[in-house]
Amino acid sequence: MTDIAAVIVAAGRGARFGGAVPKQYQRLAGRPVLRWSLEAYSRHPRVRSVQVVIDPADTALFATAAQGLALRPPVAGGSTRQESVRRALEALASDPPHLVLIHDGARPLVAATTIDAVIDALARHQAALPALAVSDTLKRSDDGTRVAGTIPRAGLWRAQTPQGFDFATILAAHRRFAGEEMTDDAALAERAGHAVALVAGHEDNVKITTPDDLARAERVLAAIPDIRTGTGFDVHRFSAGDHVVLCGVRIAHDRGLEGHSDADVGLHALTDALLGAIGAGDIGEHFPPSDARWRGADSAAFLAHALDLVRARGARVLNVDVTLICERPKVAPHRAAMRDRLAAILSIEPDRCSVKATTTEGLGFAGRREGIAAQAVATIACMSPIPS
Repeated sequence: MTDIAAVIVAAGRGARFGGAVPKQYQRLAGRPVLRWSLEAYSRHPRVRSVQVVIDPADTALFATAAQGLALRPPVAGGSTRQESVRRALEALASDPPHLVLIHDGARPLVAATTIDAVIDALARHQAALPALAVSDTLKRSDDGTRVAGTIPRAGLWRAQTPQGFDFATILAAHRRFAGEEMTDDAALAERAGHAVALVAGHEDNVKITTPDDLARAERVLAAIPDIRTGTGFDVHRFSAGDHVVLCGVRIAHDRGLEGHSDADVGLHALTDALLGAIGAGDIGEHFPPSDARWRGADSAAFLAHALDLVRARGARVLNVDVTLICERPKVAPHRAAMRDRLAAILSIEPDRCSVKATTTEGLGFAGRREGIAAQAVATIACMSPIPS
């Protein structure tokens, strides 16, 4: 597999947006704008590492936006975007990737299919970017109040990100033309004499520049047409032990649970629910019980894997609901901790996670206290139909 890194540029101050908080840390559908970009690349199966460039003054804001994601330590940005990108590339140069994708942190709605299209184009070209053909008539104005001329739109395209490059090629261009400020990284590649390929962009891949842009992104997310639901069910019998693990929380008990990994029946059911929502089989296909690697493993790894598959399909988790079925132990004292644990693993808000418990009124194996069962429901959404 080709070694690919992503650089996400998030060091700007967003003067045109205004407000006390830079635009990349404004809230979009309940999460920082930057969080959406970070997840798009850190969860993408073809991207090995993610290097973010930030303003050191935003360290605390970045820590919140990046919580729970596997990222390289952030790099301090420079006085210009071009300098910020060069610093990120230099940080990657000690262990250089083959390809690099450079993305604006204020473009939160980039789709996995757009990222894939740029990567695929780099198999044939040293540089590539997504773009949209200009469809509106273009007017020039000298003072902003009167039209001074009409500009032919034939052959004009609106560039987006990610812009992808052969790593050595773009690093050399940044070093060679340091100080010659250009509007984007593709312009540097052009200046160095390299052809830049175009791939289809997407209207939803909007750059947040003004509050109106943020409102538009909110509308895009609110109008997501592709909603999918998956369900899961799991059972584990009691065995010798002094605790059980339920929804990622260790609970003291006079017995343990027997089964795959740490036998967390709640996380196993929820993992199957996420896999079911994207038609990706069940937990046994991804983590066979016969594989010794998973003996005693933390079931959070299974749920995180299912989440990676969801993200790779350009989708996000809307909410999850787990019901634990048992007589003992009592779940109520641990419910809040379980919700928080699910929220941390899935990188969503706790109020999008529900954990409930019920008994079987003494009936069946659960009523006889022979084991614990769990059922789960997960709802996911995608900005466009999930690609196969």
